[in-house]
Amino acid sequence: MSACLSDLTTAGTARTGHTDPADYAGLAAAGTRNPSNVPGLQVDGYFPDGSTSNTEHGWNHDAQFVLRLPDRWNGGLVVTGAPGNRRQYSLDSTISDWVLAQGYAFAATDKGNTGAAFFADGRRPGDAIAEWNRRLTQLTVASKAATARYYGHRVRRTLVTGISNGGYLTRWQLENHPELYDGGVDWEGTLWRADANMFTYLPTALREYPRVAAGDPAAHDAMLAAGFAPGSDFLWPYHDQVYWDLTQRIYRAEFDPGFSPGDPAGSPFCASGSPHCDADYDYASRPAAVHRAVARIALTGRIGKPLISLQGTLDTLLPIRTDGDVYARMVRGAPFRYYRIAGGTHTDGLYDTYPDRLRPILPCYRAALAAMGAWLSGSATPPPGGTVPRGSDVVNSCSL
Repeated sequence: MSACLSDLTTAGTARTGHTDPADYAGLAAAGTRNPSNVPGLQVDGYFPDGSTSNTEHGWNHDAQFVLRLPDRWNGGLVVTGAPGNRRQYSLDSTISDWVLAQGYAFAATDKGNTGAAFFADGRRPGDAIAEWNRRLTQLTVASKAATARYYGHRVRRTLVTGISNGGYLTRWQLENHPELYDGGVDWEGTLWRADANMFTYLPTALREYPRVAAGDPAAHDAMLAAGFAPGSDFLWPYHDQVYWDLTQRIYRAEFDPGFSPGDPAGSPFCASGSPHCDADYDYASRPAAVHRAVARIALTGRIGKPLISLQGTLDTLLPIRTDGDVYARMVRGAPFRYYRIAGGTHTDGLYDTYPDRLRPILPCYRAALAAMGAWLSGSATPPPGGTVPRGSDVVNSCSL
């Protein structure tokens, strides 16, 4: 379905019902300033798929997407996939608003399966995440063709980008389909390697954090040894309640459902020592088939187009030492910049709770998108990678 709208940004679409604010809730700091008043055409649709976890529009059909075509087009297209297990509108306030105001067309996919039971999609371990990559490739091809047809000439620049799982997708696309893109910007991308991934540190958090909360210094040291950043302790209670347990269980269910037979996603908040408890999950000792399933969707670092990558030093879901730093060491091929954002964490919405300790990454991300555009046009080269210090107006400004 399609609609000509007086404003394609969330200032307009939240009013007209052409977005879902619940889908992007919590991803940006409360004081974030977003552009508005970008007229154009919005197209909502889906690709053929057999799963039904996405209920938007009452379609009960996965592989949904949104394509936005501003009246004043700069010749470019930005393509992304949803972070976490969210849907196609999840990047509206963080990415879509800003790129539309710059004149880019924008396309986003739900990745082909959504929600906490995404792992139920597919026939064999790893299929659900493999579909994410396929759906973003599919959307890129289709949206480039649709955009060219709408405006009457080909897309001159295509950028791939994303947050968290969308950052993983960005890396994978530039490694596997660089011919489709001119460059990419990765924000807090998830690292998947057969020998290094979230299963090598999240079980430590599940096992050790209850002891940390009880005051055990050895457990605290074990958390740091697993990769969690010194000084991130104040974020551990929240992540214990919201992220670590659910993330470990549902992604482990995607690759290793046999660990908890009869209940692929295991037991929430189980005590170490309980049968089939993810707090005791030992990825290294799991069957070779589990490692092969991860290897199917693993990253190599061999990118074929320029990439800018950003990660917060206080990311407490994907610690920087186990994720961003590792991928930066892997990268080979095209030009690359890696910026470590001092005080950034995985979700910018946490800044509102800890404004004296955190900084939102969004303004640095927007600076990175602008830097990528200048890099590709040849007008400016981004500064060398490194740590971006915390500035004054951290909510709406950032200098790389």
